[in-house]
Amino acid sequence: GRIHTFISTSPLHMKYKLNMTPDDVAEAVKRSVSKARTFTDDVEWSCEDGTRTERDFLCRTVEIAINAGATTVNIPDTVGYTTPEEYFDIIAMLKNRVPNIDKAIISTHCHNDLGLAVANSLAAVRAGARQIECTINGLGERAGNAATEELVMAMRVRKDIYPYDIGLNTQHFTRLSKTVSAVTGFPVQYNKAIVGKNAFAHESGVHQDGMLKNAETYEIMRPEDIGLPKSSLPLGKLSGRHAFVKKLADMGATVAEDMIDTLFKRFKALADKKKNVYDEDIAALIDESAVSLNEVVKFAGLTVMCGDEGPQRAILALEKDGVIHEVTARGDGPVDAAFKAVRMIYPHDSVLELYQVHAVTEGTDAQAKVTVRMSESGVVATGQAAHTDTMTASVKAYVGALNRLVARRLKASQTVENIDTQIAS
Repeated sequence: GRIHTFISTSPLHMKYKLNMTPDDVAEAVKRSVSKARTFTDDVEWSCEDGTRTERDFLCRTVEIAINAGATTVNIPDTVGYTTPEEYFDIIAMLKNRVPNIDKAIISTHCHNDLGLAVANSLAAVRAGARQIECTINGLGERAGNAATEELVMAMRVRKDIYPYDIGLNTQHFTRLSKTVSAVTGFPVQYNKAIVGKNAFAHESGVHQDGMLKNAETYEIMRPEDIGLPKSSLPLGKLSGRHAFVKKLADMGATVAEDMIDTLFKRFKALADKKKNVYDEDIAALIDESAVSLNEVVKFAGLTVMCGDEGPQRAILALEKDGVIHEVTARGDGPVDAAFKAVRMIYPHDSVLELYQVHAVTEGTDAQAKVTVRMSESGVVATGQAAHTDTMTASVKAYVGALNRLVARRLKASQTVENIDTQIAS
């Protein structure tokens, strides 16, 4: 295991956040890294706000950290302030001025406040950094961090500039991106590099003509390199089980054998509602089927009355403790009414933090994919559901988040009880 310890080194942070002198910080670096080394030989040290740190002090603290036992030194662009040229110079300076720099790996950690996280990380690699801290879909604080998929594909496509071995199977990127999006509730923008829905779409007639003649005219990498299927031909209600299973394989989806029949039944039900079922529709079915938890409440039925003359009403049926409960609730819109109905059947104190709807595919018959995030006493849970009826998807997502919240709250209380028991014994 690795221990990663850090402390701020910029004048701004030392004065206003830490209320420490440079000498105090230098001593803290030595003390913390030395302490970490008593537990493991793999210690990483970071100088928070490193790109706004005075250069002499940066070199001093890096040298101290390595002497104390740090095997990786990370130079974070904590507030996304630096530029590629400047970051290159910082890493190159450390390589030239810190006498023991050869005893540690230099790492990057770039934030995207100016949209330069990936460019800065790549510049640092050219200057000698050999570790990049990054996230799938660029997820992270504020505007996010450097996106893993963009960094890896940039180095793979431009081997002439970045002749390095990454050691990653890039064909997992598409599915991994969708999984992270589903878990966090943050959708990927359509024009996002590498994994965005439009990343390999060619709408311009001139582009399409070139693509038909030679794909390399407008594509610098192949869709299959990141795990996109070669064909996205839709299935329909006449498609059989064999075609469905083949589609799962083409999509690279890993589905347990005992789940295929359940998924196929849901696919057939969906195909009865819309003419074509696309890869995105099937991915939504897989995401929903992957959920496995003890449900305290289950969706049983919904009827909504809405329009420009309120109040809007929702008649909701949920199963609780093996009994179907049906209530009618009024609200400021159908979603508000439906969510109030859930609360009437299963009272709770959670707060709705996010309600988000987007279409899985194009067309008026598209499935709506709804994400709901709820919190209660510091416990956060996300629920997702897809359905051709937006309100049904909304309630299913809300109920899913509620069930997860209850399960996590129960797990947390059991953990506290176990700790209390151990203390008592």
